[in-house]
Amino acid sequence: MKTLIDHLGQYAEYHRDRRNIATHFVGIPMIVLAVAVLLSRPGFEAFGLWLSPAALVSLLSARFYFRLDGAYGLVMAMVLLLCLWVGAGLAVQSTALWLGAGLALFVVGWIIQFVGHHYEGRKPAFVDDLSGLIVGPLFVVAELGFLMGLRREVERAVEERAGPTCIREKKAAV
Repeated sequence: MKTLIDHLGQYAEYHRDRRNIATHFVGIPMIVLAVAVLLSRPGFEAFGLWLSPAALVSLLSARFYFRLDGAYGLVMAMVLLLCLWVGAGLAVQSTALWLGAGLALFVVGWIIQFVGHHYEGRKPAFVDDLSGLIVGPLFVVAELGFLMGLRREVERAVEERAGPTCIREKKAAV
């Protein structure tokens, strides 16, 4: 299994433009929430919990994150629980509200992602490696932590592999 640095470093290679990273702070949470909402049906309540495909996907994702790093795993598990809570709340609403909210979050989130990759001048990481779909949310959490001065050793290791962040200059038309 790849290490935390392997995953974050590979993902970061596709995300060095600060504007792209900024769009990911908005787009990726929207997409993660959308997936939780859309997978919250069908579901049923048992022992005070809403059990659905979203709960299974979140459990498997949290296991992946915990295997990479305990601290990041804990943060990601809390984020996923919050998304499950919102998803369960929407799942019991009308089909139009549940589906409309889920699809709107999903589509708008991806539009924001692609705007960011326009600035980056590079395709999204998941195009070359599907693991980018599960690493993306972790990357956002890690980048947020880096901005807060946390996990400097991880930040240094990622930058050693992918290089520093920057604002890419627009290439002149020939």
